[in-house]
Amino acid sequence: AVVAVLSTSANAYAPQSRSKANPAKPLADIKKAVASTFVAATIASNAILPMGPAEAADFANFNLNVGSSNIIAEKVIREGLYQDYEIDVTPQSIDSAESTFKSAKETKSKKGKYTALLAVLIVGSFVIPMAQYFWYVRDDDSTEKFFGQKAPEPEPEPVKKKGWFN
Repeated sequence: AVVAVLSTSANAYAPQSRSKANPAKPLADIKKAVASTFVAATIASNAILPMGPAEAADFANFNLNVGSSNIIAEKVIREGLYQDYEIDVTPQSIDSAESTFKSAKETKSKKGKYTALLAVLIVGSFVIPMAQYFWYVRDDDSTEKFFGQKAPEPEPEPVKKKGWFN
């Protein structure tokens, strides 16, 4: 009876309409039918046999420490509403609020070196491409040929007829 219910309910998860330009492939239909039957069976099994909290996996206490180092924590007892709780307090190692900036004196003493470096890079970014361009076109005489030609005299424009508004 459960198999009959699952096989008839599996059609609810499969697309019902198929275009004539794109006919259905038998293997794809079988795959979709198996997948939709599996989905329906999963939903039905969870509805019929719900898992309690005892059987559920506890991912909150999942420990990823697989190294050989020991984490030493300080145990602190805190007062709660109904009882006292023992808490492990570990030193914070991820975020550091310690200042890592150099001193003002050290920054000021090296300012000239970095200014010169930046100036060389900026000037180089303009000069190097121009030098490369002139290196490529040094043997090209197309400019002399173009400007060395005599331009033909343009023909004078024909005289326009006078109309109503001229």
